[in-house]
Amino acid sequence: MDRGDDFGVLLTLRPETMSSHAGQVAFPGGRIESGETALAAALREAREEVGVDPASVRVLGQGDTYLTGSGFAIAPFVGLLPSDFVPVPHASEVADVFETPLSFLMDAANHQRHEREFRGALRAYYAMPHNGRYIWGATAGMIKSHHDRLYGA
Repeated sequence: MDRGDDFGVLLTLRPETMSSHAGQVAFPGGRIESGETALAAALREAREEVGVDPASVRVLGQGDTYLTGSGFAIAPFVGLLPSDFVPVPHASEVADVFETPLSFLMDAANHQRHEREFRGALRAYYAMPHNGRYIWGATAGMIKSHHDRLYGA
């Protein structure tokens, strides 16, 4: 969302009750339904999860497909929401909705590299802690991928 001197990146906090990725920060999104394009799915999920009117989104483009360690292939899209957008989170899918400044996310100094053991192997991942939120894993990986595409690795 255009905030005048910066853009706000819309993120959600997944409820602790979710069957996968519980309690994690994520972009609105979900699975593609039969006969649906990736863009149609992204817009539908944004409507379902946080109340985005698909007609109000100015789609700017699609990022590189992101493959997660848990077996998902994510097709991220970048779009602009109206500056007066007010999120309406779907209670069973979204615990909270918040914005993080694009300038913070696109600053390589904020791309922390962390390691954690997962299924018996040490895994490296990116994290971008901001204002008490721990943006990490696939979400941080997609942000880092977008940064690298725009500014170089």
